[in-house]
Amino acid sequence: MAMDVNRDPAILKRKKQRQTILAVIGVLGLTGISAWVMNLKPAAPTVDANAAWTGKVVRGPLVREVKGAGTLIPEDIRWITATTSGRVERIVLQAGSKVKPDSVILELSNPDLREAVTSAELRWRSAQAALKNRKADLSTQRLQLETSVANAQSDLEQQELQYAADLELNKLGLIAALQLRQSEARVTRTKNALSLEQKRLAMNRESEVSQIAPQAADVTTLKNAYDLQNRNLGDLRVKAGMNGVLQVVPVEVGQQVGGGTNIARVADPSRLKAQIRVSETQIRDVRLGQKAVVDTRNGTVTGIVARIDPAAQNGTVGVDVTMTGVMPQSARPDLSVDGTIELQRLDNVLKVQRPSFSQADATIQLYRVGADNEAIRVRVKLGVSSVAEVQIIEGLSEGDEVVLSDMAAYEAFDRVRIGRR
Repeated sequence: MAMDVNRDPAILKRKKQRQTILAVIGVLGLTGISAWVMNLKPAAPTVDANAAWTGKVVRGPLVREVKGAGTLIPEDIRWITATTSGRVERIVLQAGSKVKPDSVILELSNPDLREAVTSAELRWRSAQAALKNRKADLSTQRLQLETSVANAQSDLEQQELQYAADLELNKLGLIAALQLRQSEARVTRTKNALSLEQKRLAMNRESEVSQIAPQAADVTTLKNAYDLQNRNLGDLRVKAGMNGVLQVVPVEVGQQVGGGTNIARVADPSRLKAQIRVSETQIRDVRLGQKAVVDTRNGTVTGIVARIDPAAQNGTVGVDVTMTGVMPQSARPDLSVDGTIELQRLDNVLKVQRPSFSQADATIQLYRVGADNEAIRVRVKLGVSSVAEVQIIEGLSEGDEVVLSDMAAYEAFDRVRIGRR
């Protein structure tokens, strides 16, 4: 038989309060844990250290440069052209031979030119003879006029002596006044005759030059024509015309060539320059006179920018670099070289190795590496850049280490962890 147990109301009330408090604490605890879990950051992904190329921000000089590949070419290159048409009879020297100004490279033949030289010489000699004859005729005329002047002068002197004698006789009354006047008239007549002969002689001398001038001009013209043909004949023996090396002889024995055809090329290998091809996207800052360094693979040579092509070809622009340093002995024409042109030099700037995806004067995001190998993404403003380095304007400090490799695969994460290095 069951017995009823009396329960104390106060005890029941305290028990309910305790249960309520515990329930509230439990609810608050669960809420706090949920909020803490929700606020937890996602775990940072780990990047393989071998794939994370890093560099440190340092302070120092920054040299802006552009690079390009090219070849060495002679500064003095001369194409030798045929002055007249002809047939290649003999090739005396082959490409690669050293030459002097009077070195004969090849010989041409042209029978028509030889005949033309002979005809030109005959015309010149004939004109010379005609001029000589004309000068002789004019000289004879001049001598005749000079003789007439001399005779007139002699007649005048005789008449003047006769008049002086008649004047004395007239004073003594030995001759009449009429006879004296006749003597005076003869003096006047001979004076006029002498004056006329002198004028004829002067006119002859003046006209002598004008009469000879046309024929003398013909002689000069024909002599120049003969000299030209004679030079063309001599040019059939093609000479180098300068000290250097024979580079190309683009003709063969028996070949017929026309006037103006390139038949040989000579260059001076002691004076070389580098012709560098620079990307047209980088050429805007290249200027004449800028310093450059040319790498010949067997040494480097300093130089300056001497010429820039006005137009681009295949995405590059040609830049000629004149050497100011001593060329290595192995340097030769058409040798492949690399050139570096110095655009600007800045001192005491913050810089870092150039990230693979960076551009000058841009704002990019880089991962800055902390002491625990955790890298946090930061915004970095860049300045000028060189081939290997870039200036830091803001966002990083000296000594900071940043990831320089492409991190596009982790673009969704503000922080990453660099694997053990």
